[in-house]
Amino acid sequence: MSVALVWMVSPNTKVLNCFGVLDSSSFVLGDGRAKMGRKQKRDSCCLSSSTEVKYLSTSGLQSESKFRILSSMVANPAGEIEVTSEQKVYDVVLKQAALVEKQLRTSGDDVDVKPDIILPGNLSLLGEAYDRCREVCAEYAKTFYLGTLLMTPERRRAIWAIYVWCRRTDELVDGPNASHITPQALDRWESRLEDLFQGRPFDMLDAALSDTVTQFPVDIQPFKDMIEGMRMDLRKSIYTNFDELYLYCYYVAGTVGLMSVPVMGIAPDSQATTESVYNAALALGIANQLTNILRDVGEDARRGRIYLPQDELAQAGLSDTDIYAGKVTDKWRSFMQSQIKRARMFFDEAEKGVMELSEASRWPVLASLLLYRQILDEIEANDYNNFTKRAYVSKAKKLLALPMAYTKSLILPSRTLEINRA
Repeated sequence: MSVALVWMVSPNTKVLNCFGVLDSSSFVLGDGRAKMGRKQKRDSCCLSSSTEVKYLSTSGLQSESKFRILSSMVANPAGEIEVTSEQKVYDVVLKQAALVEKQLRTSGDDVDVKPDIILPGNLSLLGEAYDRCREVCAEYAKTFYLGTLLMTPERRRAIWAIYVWCRRTDELVDGPNASHITPQALDRWESRLEDLFQGRPFDMLDAALSDTVTQFPVDIQPFKDMIEGMRMDLRKSIYTNFDELYLYCYYVAGTVGLMSVPVMGIAPDSQATTESVYNAALALGIANQLTNILRDVGEDARRGRIYLPQDELAQAGLSDTDIYAGKVTDKWRSFMQSQIKRARMFFDEAEKGVMELSEASRWPVLASLLLYRQILDEIEANDYNNFTKRAYVSKAKKLLALPMAYTKSLILPSRTLEINRA
């Protein structure tokens, strides 16, 4: 299952080896010497809140309404209180927003970068690391790469580094060596992530991200959560309901939005709350991943995976057998219409937040949003046959979307995107 790297293109499965994912060597920025070793500490994130917030419920099939966060807690058959995926994810959103708000209070302006860190003996190596990230982004995310050129040099380098790490992570379970990946391998990848956040990258590409997280208020939690999504892919192939699927979509795609907002920056004249911008970034990741899922139903079924809510399939009079049979019926069309409607609602929520990003960041993100949303149109144009036909946006339509995205990006940030509070 290809994950949606938010406004980035889906991964290509030929790049794992050149990324050096399985390389066990490491080096530490600062002294230019290679060092071995891994950090075993495991961090955790535990937050709680009773804030009221305006956002899409995990059902995604209704219009926006007001929910109390505590209402996302439900009782299991044993009478114990469980927290839904919506609550778990929003706790992370609150933490990420708090980090950026702290940066804003310090700078009093648009989220900006810290002064360059001087790394004696490694400046040329670090520049080479960012250059390699640029090359990967340019090769595998061409449209997005062109958009990053509109950003400041510091921001585009950081986005390239984040893109490459996300791509490498996805390749672990979706690339040519995926059959050899074990939970233990993902544990090692997480340990490696913790090391690079401590300034101990294992290779050149890690070094670029290690530098990025010192320049921007980027937190480790979304990165760890993406790895958790890869673990989920190893052990889970069926999703009982949308609550389970929502959590998966957050892990593998919504996380990228949370990683990127501190780099993209919020417009200095935006009156939106930081939480609302982060919630929109999350919505974009969810929307993109839902679109991936709807586009790849046939491909995933051939791999023994069904990323569709089982309870909603049953309500539509469908089952896994119908998915594996790959026949387009009226029941299937009706089911797909409801799924597409939900994805579009997440796109609509995301678009509001994109308008609050810094001016240089809005165009590439909007372009990607418009292009990904068009995949849903193509599924409809294929008469909902996502079993044997792959929906894609033609080059001509992509070219038309770019000026449209640019025009939209010039609109001043809204002063009304606010989280409602009691």
